[in-house]
Amino acid sequence: MNFLNRGLRYVAFASCLVLLGSAVAAELNIATSAEKTEPLQAGERAPAFTAYEVDGSEFNFDPNNLDSPTLLITFRGGWCPYCNAQLAGLRKVLPEIRQGGMDVMFLSGDRPEMLYSSLRQDTQDAIGDLDYHILSDANMSAASALGIAYRVPDGTKDRYVQGGRDIEESSIDLHQALPVPAVFVVDTDGEIRFVYANPDFRVRLPAEDVKEAAKPLLTSF
Repeated sequence: MNFLNRGLRYVAFASCLVLLGSAVAAELNIATSAEKTEPLQAGERAPAFTAYEVDGSEFNFDPNNLDSPTLLITFRGGWCPYCNAQLAGLRKVLPEIRQGGMDVMFLSGDRPEMLYSSLRQDTQDAIGDLDYHILSDANMSAASALGIAYRVPDGTKDRYVQGGRDIEESSIDLHQALPVPAVFVVDTDGEIRFVYANPDFRVRLPAEDVKEAAKPLLTSF
């Protein structure tokens, strides 16, 4: 009888774990592919999320408490050549955007200590003296809340590791997921005013178009 009770308790515990896993997956809102993501749209409220600084400390984005309009730029990781090209290209417009009073946040799928070191040296040089905030979204809190998180195919992690990419504790390692590279412009009321998200990670919003998207919220230009 005791054995039966223990068995029933184990089954109940295992069932709870399955349900908990399903709940976590649902909470993270990870689509089955990049094409099936459903990014938040202009006019919707920006979500709260928790990301991480280079030193591993928490950074909490609160749309109810924004001192300045915010430009959120999500990218896959420093190992991605298209992401490097995008970040380097933004050097041409970020100074004007910052001078106009808008905060700039880069959200990466890399773990905190890899946020800079995983980027190519020329990218580091290009953005090194710019005024921006780079954060780790390896936990997929931001990507999930923004509707741009998607599951990568089985075997992707192994393929990247074999190719020499350091993806330990990245979004791929932790959740088998990546963010669709995207641009969100959020006003001080927490409303999303502009969105660009393309499931084809090779296609990025040109820097000049990023500036045009930010322009309506800038105090000077």
